[in-house]
Amino acid sequence: MNEFVVIGGGIAGASAGYFLAQHGRVTVLEGEPIPGIHATGRSAAWFSEYYGGPEVRALTAASRDFYETPPPGFGDAPLLSPRGALVLVPPGADEEFDQAVAEGAVEVSTAESQAMCPVLRPGYHDRALLRPRACDLDVAAAHQGFLAGIRRRGGRVVTGAQVRAIERVPGGWRVETAADDFTTPYVVNAAGAWADEVADLAGIAPIGLRSLRRTAALVPAPAGHDAAAVASWPMVTDVAGTFYAKPESGGLLLSPADATPMPPGDPRPDDLDVALAIARFEEATTIKVTRITHRWAGLRSSVAHDVPIIGEAPDDPGFFWLAALSGYGIQVAPAAGQLLSALVTGAPPRELAACAPALVPASPVRTS
Repeated sequence: MNEFVVIGGGIAGASAGYFLAQHGRVTVLEGEPIPGIHATGRSAAWFSEYYGGPEVRALTAASRDFYETPPPGFGDAPLLSPRGALVLVPPGADEEFDQAVAEGAVEVSTAESQAMCPVLRPGYHDRALLRPRACDLDVAAAHQGFLAGIRRRGGRVVTGAQVRAIERVPGGWRVETAADDFTTPYVVNAAGAWADEVADLAGIAPIGLRSLRRTAALVPAPAGHDAAAVASWPMVTDVAGTFYAKPESGGLLLSPADATPMPPGDPRPDDLDVALAIARFEEATTIKVTRITHRWAGLRSSVAHDVPIIGEAPDDPGFFWLAALSGYGIQVAPAAGQLLSALVTGAPPRELAACAPALVPASPVRTS
């Protein structure tokens, strides 16, 4: 039986392990006590085929069917909930407007936008767009569905297994961790912001990951507006992507859509970025934020051209990358995991093979 070791228990590693478990025994190694507490657990829980570059949008589109109709036993509750994104276009943003339309957004009148979100400030925007297929995504349910599927197929998820060393051995790789040592012909590096550090342990050239902090804050539903009504509002953003406001947990999640470089670690929300998110939200609406109920930050990791890195490391057979998902990991997880699995075990489906030009062709594993 084939043996696969996946380093990283966030949604990327969980998805890769889920699909690989159809072809052999999978061990997912997670350095933290609980999988998914970093980027996965701090996601904006958003699914949008309008978000990211062409490769990301293709992977997202290829993931929709899985999320809309998950396999039997994956979970009981729906993973996607319709919401839509309302994009405000201030005067003078014609170029950004045209680009958004080219990417699938639909123009709506300012009166229609006001009806969708009645707290919009008159005069802030003179045009508006709707991204109707954007959805909320139940990240916890999706993540747990992948992990449960691994276990159901005979795999295991080992927590507290921070990787200490990786070395080439006859027939594959030896991975030394704080929990135990593991030997496998195939390693999948799905370690998120730490993926370059994992590669360095194996003596493999880095891909040039950048770790970028994103800050978010949760504020109560606006006074005078019923929480149930607020929960039905679309996500609101501006066409330049300088902020977004999304109904969340009975209030509104605000972010300045920041991308501040910082080393891999446990980021803390920046007070200035929180203030910036609030200021931009207040500028676009008639709301005055008087209280913050929660604030947090997460890491996004990307390479210079912001394309996913999915495939086998050149000159290092059996070492595969699933990295640089750059904040899109939640929405692309089903297709990215399936693509990674196909690259390890055989030729990828044609519709997925075109998704990421950063792919490195891999030699298939014999599964029969």
